[in-house]
Amino acid sequence: MTDDVFRLTPLDLRKQEFRKVMRGFDPAEVDDFRVRAADELERVVRERLALEEKLKQLQEQLATFKEREKAMNDALVAAQQLRAETREQAEREAKIIVREAEAEAERRVDRARRELERLETAAQNLARQNHAYLAVLRGLVERQKAELDAMADAQPAPFGKVAGAIQPAERAEGERTREGRKSSPKWIKNIVEE
Repeated sequence: MTDDVFRLTPLDLRKQEFRKVMRGFDPAEVDDFRVRAADELERVVRERLALEEKLKQLQEQLATFKEREKAMNDALVAAQQLRAETREQAEREAKIIVREAEAEAERRVDRARRELERLETAAQNLARQNHAYLAVLRGLVERQKAELDAMADAQPAPFGKVAGAIQPAERAEGERTREGRKSSPKWIKNIVEE
């Protein structure tokens, strides 16, 4: 028998019979050795089976861990991709929001400029109208003053000197000259002077 083919089991050891020779070994010792060798071989076989079972369990655990590791790596890659996509999406949305805000700001500035131009035009129109009105009013007041002066020059006061009455310039002694007459109220002066 060669070593490659020879497989020894505890049962083989127990059943093995040896030929008896004249000057051979002590049969009791051989039997005792066979039993011990069979017991040891049986223990080794049991241990080997237990180790094979444990190896199988460890290989299954390793396979499970490898699957979990692969799943975790896949999840990590997916999370990184999602983070990158989310960041890109957020940046795109931020750019859109900024563009929309800038466009809205530009629209508001344009509206404010147009409103300012409209108000400036309206203010200029009001200023022209005010100057035109004041010119007309000044002319009217000057005509009225001239008429009052003419009337005062043409008619003497029937009751003499009346407080605040406008007297003609030709009146004699102690009477005021035209420059010395009671002056027009301030509001009329302001309108005329403008």
